[in-house]
Amino acid sequence: MFVLGITGGIGTGKSTVASILRAVGIPVIDADAIAHELTLSAGGTTGKIAQALGSDLLDADGALDRERVASLAFTNKRFLDTLSAIIHEDVIRAMDEKLEQARRNKTKVIALDVPLPVKRGFLDVCDQVWAVNSSRDLRLKRLQRRGMDEAEAERRMLVQMTREEYGALAVHEIDNNGSLIELEDRVLQLLRDELGQRGIQVPGLASAPG
Repeated sequence: MFVLGITGGIGTGKSTVASILRAVGIPVIDADAIAHELTLSAGGTTGKIAQALGSDLLDADGALDRERVASLAFTNKRFLDTLSAIIHEDVIRAMDEKLEQARRNKTKVIALDVPLPVKRGFLDVCDQVWAVNSSRDLRLKRLQRRGMDEAEAERRMLVQMTREEYGALAVHEIDNNGSLIELEDRVLQLLRDELGQRGIQVPGLASAPG
């Protein structure tokens, strides 16, 4: 099974690339979605977070108070590192289970959508990593369209890895400074090249434009 890792900073378009993969029939394991699910209720992951960082990070139902956590995580790198370490173990365990299920199902290719390219559970299981990047200005505009003000967007970008750090881990860097069509063309061509070399056929890719 070919495991493709997709990573990149906030606002680069990593999730858009993941959507393109899904559209041609490649299953995607989304680390952010798993983390969200794990922190929706009391106990487990949220209990570990409360013990390490304070119970005031939970709401009345015991779920993670996302607004409060976001305000701290993207302005305090030490807080973000601690939070990431706590969530990481449970997310990786869930991802491992999904990968094992895919192997049992004889899946030929699968993608991991991960914002933080850690070694355990991502770099050590991926056959290849693609890093998505965009200019600072475009990232800011995308984040502002999500409802963030410029200062908040800047803070979130600053505590993440740099473009160069992401690129150093990747076999391919995907430039997302143009149109969606240009991004789709780039991703589909990379898929055709990389999967073709490995003799992997994806029915949806054969019928995709390009």
